[in-house]
Amino acid sequence: MSNHAVHDAATSGARAAPARRRRTPSLWVGWLYFGGMMMLMLGVFNVIEGLVALFNDEYYVATPQGVLLFDITGWGWIHLIIGLIAIAVGIGVFTGATWARICGVILCGINALVQLVFLSAYPIWAVLVIALDILVIWALIVHGDEARE
Repeated sequence: MSNHAVHDAATSGARAAPARRRRTPSLWVGWLYFGGMMMLMLGVFNVIEGLVALFNDEYYVATPQGVLLFDITGWGWIHLIIGLIAIAVGIGVFTGATWARICGVILCGINALVQLVFLSAYPIWAVLVIALDILVIWALIVHGDEARE
């Protein structure tokens, strides 16, 4: 009875739910991969910047008008930690994971603020990194959902 009843219910005019169409990603998905690659590169740059600050305190010269809240060694640790996290999140962005995109946006925002505070010690580099952070945030927010597909 059960097989016959199930078969009758399935064929008695009841339609199965339509199969979910798979949307093909557009060429804009390249921006997401660009954002992931930039996160990897920014992470490596931050690690290098942090290691330089840790091993050679006199490399960065802060001006008296600058807003350095810590000494250069403290900023070295901050850059090193942010860089290592950015490398891990950048790898996660290539998988299309939502957590990686969210963490990437938050991390790039934090990195931009850190670079803004570090601006007096290394101004040209900090401005370039802030610009790249903004571009990565845009890529992850606007074109992030296309990588899942």
